[in-house]
Amino acid sequence: MFQVDLKNRKPIYEQIVENFRRLIISQQFAAESKVPSVREMAKNLSVNPNTVQKAYRELENQGLFYTVLGQGSFVAPVPEDILRIEIADIYGKLGGNIQELQYRGEKAESILNFVSGKLEGNE
Repeated sequence: MFQVDLKNRKPIYEQIVENFRRLIISQQFAAESKVPSVREMAKNLSVNPNTVQKAYRELENQGLFYTVLGQGSFVAPVPEDILRIEIADIYGKLGGNIQELQYRGEKAESILNFVSGKLEGNE
């Protein structure tokens, strides 16, 4: 499924949240699908179950998980507004990065070539 980096400065529960968000928003983890139990996920990641529980609680607070008593946690359908907000946020960051490149003297043509290459799958 995914790994956590124990050497990363970012807390483990945040890494778990980010990994699940990425999988859910990219639809690699389908809506209504059951997620591994806290114990199972903790065992797979070799982390404390309390850490996984904290991540699951955060995902539930974000509206990405829901819990059915006695059955476990499931992936909630992703609300359209979450996708729009995240896309707008990404564009905002991209715009800021483009401005930073321009402030540092990078030509618009070079930036456009770079972005076009990424869109075409070229590195």
